[in-house]
Amino acid sequence: MVACDAAAHRALSAKIAAREVVREYIALVAGCPPSRTGTIDAPLGRDHRARERVVVGGRRPRTAVTRFEVRERLPRAALLDVRLETGRTHQIRVHLEAIGCPVVGDRRYGSGSAPGYGLERQFLHSRRISFAHPVDGRPVELESALPDDLEAALERARRD
Repeated sequence: MVACDAAAHRALSAKIAAREVVREYIALVAGCPPSRTGTIDAPLGRDHRARERVVVGGRRPRTAVTRFEVRERLPRAALLDVRLETGRTHQIRVHLEAIGCPVVGDRRYGSGSAPGYGLERQFLHSRRISFAHPVDGRPVELESALPDDLEAALERARRD
């Protein structure tokens, strides 16, 4: 997270903790969820065997909720709009893998057999964040277009 100064950073961090910030992502996943929309409500904690990994359950699990909607079904993948209700480390990646739809290109939580579509990284992009300005309360919405490498991978997935 980037802020103009320490006070703004603290205010924005407080908004995130209070779940007053809307965070939306776009993800390309291997396979396709069984329903067009869904909510994954599964607590996340550290893996007992490998502390750097996050797992459903695990050591000291914390509430984690992820909502998704299938934007586009592809031959071997699906493009999802994803919205965080909570913000745990690796939440989207772990939740999508838990329902059998790992993020394309995710070497830590993804399936080794999942198509990569020529990516050197995972296909998970923060596309929108919105919140009330911490000083004057006016709505702030920041959007980010899909980067070129993800656009190219999406085109390859459509032709697959």
